Order: sequence, then C-alpha cells, then structure tokens
Amino acid sequence: MQRYSQTFITTFMALFLSCYSALASDPEFSEQIPNVTVAVGRDATLPCVVDHLGSHKVAWIHVDKQMILTIHHHVITRNPRFRLTHNNPKHWVLHITNVQEEDRGYYMCQINTVPMKSQIGHLDVVVPPDILDEESSPSNVVVKEGYNVTLVCKSSGFPQPKITWRREDNQPVLLGKKSGHQQESVRMYEGEELSIAKVSRMHMGAYLCIASNGVPPSVSKRILLEVEFSPMIWIPNQLVGAPLKKEVTLECYTEAHPRSINYWTRGQGVIIGNDKYETNEIESAYKVQMQLKIRKLHPKDYGAYKCAATNSLGGTEGAIRLYEIHTSTLTPKTTDLKITRKFENVGSDLALVHLSAINNASISNALLEDTEPLSVKDQQNPNVKSIRNTSQFNTGCPKLITKDAVFLIFFILCVIFGS
Repeated sequence: MQRYSQTFITTFMALFLSCYSALASDPEFSEQIPNVTVAVGRDATLPCVVDHLGSHKVAWIHVDKQMILTIHHHVITRNPRFRLTHNNPKHWVLHITNVQEEDRGYYMCQINTVPMKSQIGHLDVVVPPDILDEESSPSNVVVKEGYNVTLVCKSSGFPQPKITWRREDNQPVLLGKKSGHQQESVRMYEGEELSIAKVSRMHMGAYLCIASNGVPPSVSKRILLEVEFSPMIWIPNQLVGAPLKKEVTLECYTEAHPRSINYWTRGQGVIIGNDKYETNEIESAYKVQMQLKIRKLHPKDYGAYKCAATNSLGGTEGAIRLYEIHTSTLTPKTTDLKITRKFENVGSDLALVHLSAINNASISNALLEDTEPLSVKDQQNPNVKSIRNTSQFNTGCPKLITKDAVFLIFFILCVIFGS
C-alpha cells in the first residue's frame, strides 16, 4: 500500500511539473508576418501565429498611425472595416475589408510579455492609374499654324503612373525641328508633357495619353489637336481642253482649317449646280477635292473658270482656262490601184493588189490571200505586221510592210518585176 502511494505521488509530481513547465514557457512567434500587397477596394488579411501564449494577450497596432486596433479578442478601433478572427489558440488574424490608401503602412503583432515581444508586417496598397482632367489639357486644343503648343496629361495612382503619348491614327508623333535639322519623329513619347515646336497642319489629329503603373486597368485620354490656317489652293491642270458637245471636269484641291467655304465662279457670277453644271467635293481631313463638271460644251462655255476657298482666317482662288479641241471631219480619200500580172511560178492565177492611201497614212494590214486586196488604213499608233499566205509569190521580196511609203513602193515593184 505504501508502495502504491509512493508511485502515485511520483506520477502526480511529474504531471504537475510538466504542466508548470508548460505554463512557465515564454510565448514565441512561430511564423513571420508576411508583407501583403493588395489593390485598393479589395480585402487584406495579416496573420500572427503564436506558440505557448498561456495567459498572455495579443494585440494588433497600426504603427504609422500609432493606433491600437485589437487587444486579445476585442476590437478597439471604431473603424468597421477592421475585425479579428481567432479560430485556434495559435492564430490571431487581422482582417481589413475594402482596403483604402490610408491603410497602407506597418502593422505590429504584440505579446504583453516582459520585455514585450512583437513582429511587424507591411501592407502595401496599390492604386490603378487615373487621369486628372482638371490638371490636364482639355479634350480639344486649338492653335494657329507656326506657334508652339504643349499637351499636358497629369495622373494619379500608386505606384506613380507612367505617361506615354501616341497618335490615334498610328502615325509617328512629330516633335518639330531641332536647330533647323530634319523634323524629329517618334512612334511613342513618354512624359506628362508633349511639346511641339512650330506646329503645322501635319500635326493635326487626335493624340492619346496613356497612364499605366502595372495595376490594371490602364487608362487613356483623347486630346484633339486642331491647327488653324488660311486656305490654300493647288490646281493640277490650269489648261484643260475638250471638244464641243462633250463634257469636261475641272479640278481644284484646297487645304484649310477651319473648313473653308468652297465655290466656283465665272466672270462675276458664282456657278450654281443645275443641268448644265455639277459641283462635287471629296473631303479628307483638312483637304478637299473640288470638282466642276460641265455638260454639252458650247462655244460660249470656253474661257476662264475660278475655284475659290475662304474661311475665318482668309481666302484664296485659282484659275483654270478651258479651251476647245478641234476634231477633223474630213472624209479620207481612197485611191485604188489594180495591178494584174501573170506569175510564171503560180500558173494562170492572177494576184490582185488593192492599195488604199489615206492622208499619208501607215499600212496596218497584210495581204490575206494572193487574190485579196492590200489595204492601207489611217491609225494613230501604226504597227508592223507579218504578211500571211505570201509563199505563192516566191519573189524574194520583203515579208513585212512598214509605215514608210518608200517600202510600199518597193513592195509593189517587187510584186510586178520579181518573177
């Protein structure tokens, strides 16, 4: 009995000492608090894992603001976005919902030991880019040709966004000339300000400033650059010819901004579209192609016509002279030469050569048969063609007929005297 009592006491003391040892052990952090990055508006969690907490307590503190958030199971801050979960004795997790930029900073998990034990983790709040319209150029920028202009695009976000510029039509961005050298151009330009020296009509168009910082989504703003200049006119053909009773189209090209008022004049009057005249305009950006179609030309229609363009900055005009093209109405004279000769090597067959001479024209067709006529016709672009079926003549004469009259005579003599 005494032996059992001694065994019980020994066992009890061992259990007591082990419990006391456990209670007497200092709390320790078993894991580091991670650094957390979260986009604004999302939720974030910061875990604190403690071993052997015992009767000690855990607190969360916002270091940057020197603000106590929680003590053990209690949430101290009045901000409803902060809460604490304690699913097991080791884990003390701080939850932040709808994270805001003001939540960025260092957070401390603290144990009230003597001396105090603590760990620190960092919460980084990233913000997608946004363009500040109040500090940027307006959506429409108007400048006169030859002046300098600067387009501005300011943005916010974290990290600080990078600004790039490009043209909406994917054309190069022209930055102007440097010290009289060739005009500098780039596909993309980086920077909050896009400066263009001595702006010209070639700079006109829509520009996109794009803000990006690696946090989606990137944003952009469209800025339309309008360059004002007085009208100018370019005429491809200042002399235009056309025959009577036909129709003709006169053309002028204008460049202007603001858009010009374009019209045609003759004498002191403005030409109005009707059955006689048809006006048309083909627009392309600041360029316009003016067309005037005149139907059924009469002698009185020939003369000077003017195309004019005017806008708020000025006006200009150009002249086109329409003249008559005369066409020949004479009936060409035809001379028939019939040459009959008996060829010994052909038997009794006769070769009939029919020659047609029209206004010193060139020969375009060849002899088709030994009894077919040889015709000479008037053509604009004469060609040399081969004579078909000439083997029966066997005269040693040339087998090609050219436009030169000398060769024509030579050919006839060969036919007559070649056998």
